[in-house]
Amino acid sequence: MKYNPLGNTGVLVSEICLGTMTFGGTGYWKAMGELQQNAVNDIVKTALDNGINFIDTANVYSFGESERLLGQAIQSLGISRDELIIATKVRGRMGEGKNQVGLGRLQIMQQIEGSLKRLQTDHVDLYQIHGFDPMTPLEETMRGLEDVVRSGKVRYIGCSNLAAWQVMKANGIAEKNGWTKFVSTQNYYSIAGRDLENEIVPMVQDQQMGILPWSPLAGGFLSGKYTRDNKPEGDSRRLAFDFPPVNQEKAYDIIEAMQPIAEAHGASVARIALAWVLAKPGVTSVIIGAKNTDQLLDNIKAVDLSLTTEQLEELDEVSATSKPYPQWMIQRQSSDRLGAYNFSPNQSAVVK
Repeated sequence: MKYNPLGNTGVLVSEICLGTMTFGGTGYWKAMGELQQNAVNDIVKTALDNGINFIDTANVYSFGESERLLGQAIQSLGISRDELIIATKVRGRMGEGKNQVGLGRLQIMQQIEGSLKRLQTDHVDLYQIHGFDPMTPLEETMRGLEDVVRSGKVRYIGCSNLAAWQVMKANGIAEKNGWTKFVSTQNYYSIAGRDLENEIVPMVQDQQMGILPWSPLAGGFLSGKYTRDNKPEGDSRRLAFDFPPVNQEKAYDIIEAMQPIAEAHGASVARIALAWVLAKPGVTSVIIGAKNTDQLLDNIKAVDLSLTTEQLEELDEVSATSKPYPQWMIQRQSSDRLGAYNFSPNQSAVVK
């Protein structure tokens, strides 16, 4: 296992992060997994035994059950709190009350207390907003996050599912007021979903933030069990819970390209998909969930798999997406400035 800095904090996190969406299986989250305490204990122990020190959860996962199960696993296994970097999130609805959703200071202050209680800890290492709240000004949200940092209940803050301009606006507000800035952004990123590369990746590289990709296997579509001849059916999660959206025909092309590469490495298709994400610029730690320890162990092995330059180029080509405007124009106009110096567009921000 390798360890990367979390943004510019100096904190080192494992390049694989254990995702806990499969813990609990209540309501909306049932399709993700229904792991209960004994299975959760096994998953957490397997993760730590294989070098993972970074665990991601959210208050809204099974309405707090994921956090509770994780907190109890840490206690039952006798894991030192100092060995772990624990991340959780706030934003989603946690009750029927009018103010039990969103990113106002009231909600942030209430939800951090609930998360800490369920996790059985006195602080969260990374507290992330789970998305954008159109009803709450970013100034209000950033001040609320600053308050929980100053209280000692949160060490660092991050965001998830925001547009690049929203991240920059939020961090600009924080910088102007001397408040804590986002150090990382958690976004959907897979070989079948590369939209992140248009705005978020260049922003992260410029701002020295970390990318924490979620659903690197596109909701299981890239697990290797689906092909054009074996499409999702029956009680498949992809039928019950089609998330994230996938262009299936293009994804089948990608899977077909990954299959011979997987055979050459003696690995699963899932491992190839994970190795591709791990090799991409700006990626700090890839979040993987698992329904059992065998699945987790197979995914963890992706850290030891190095794709060749030729294999990466082949996979980049088959998974390439058309650049939207103005990205294609920026790339076109940059060629006369960057090409002569062998700089890539992603490096332009650091050219002195």
